[in-house]
Amino acid sequence: MPPPVEDMQRALNDLEKFIHSNNTLPTVVKAGLVHAQFETIHPFLDGNGRTGRMLITFYLWKEGYLEKPVLFLSSFFKKHQKLYYEKLFGYHNGNTSDWIDFFLDGVIDIANEAIDIVDKITLLRDKNVVKIQKLGKRASESASLVLPKLYGQPIVNIGVIQKWTGFTRAGAQTVVDRFIEMGILSPKNKDVKYGQSYIYKEYVDVFNNNE
Repeated sequence: MPPPVEDMQRALNDLEKFIHSNNTLPTVVKAGLVHAQFETIHPFLDGNGRTGRMLITFYLWKEGYLEKPVLFLSSFFKKHQKLYYEKLFGYHNGNTSDWIDFFLDGVIDIANEAIDIVDKITLLRDKNVVKIQKLGKRASESASLVLPKLYGQPIVNIGVIQKWTGFTRAGAQTVVDRFIEMGILSPKNKDVKYGQSYIYKEYVDVFNNNE
């Protein structure tokens, strides 16, 4: 049940002051406290969990611990959901240290997972760069316009390739066909004849296999 409105507003005000306060608490520990306290206040009928998890990421980003807000503990909390609720319930009842230990384990786990993913992506990128370098000069230059952008958008269509390269539709299709031959792209749905989308599956699988 959400708390009475006056209590909620007072508690959120205190939490906001805590977030912006200068103190000796290690930043990662403070992020864990911010999340747990927000979940304790519980100001929403729905969505407080998602908002509380976002607070972790954005707080660490705001404090300069992340270059971009990309460290998400949702998968760790989901993987250990029963323990997560137990530790959070313990925090609600004053057992702060056990919650912080659990939270820090999560940060370590997700950070190590992120490092592993980056290593795999680096190897994949290097492998595909070598493939492109073996093409002729013009084909290699065209492919080099597309490959780096696939890491930000791994599912594309001909229109997207045209936008990235400025090529005609036929020219964009040639690039896609070349990527299919090299095993970089593959049709997302082989049964579709028109308006086909293409996926950088090996890249997407790096994330799926780490879930």
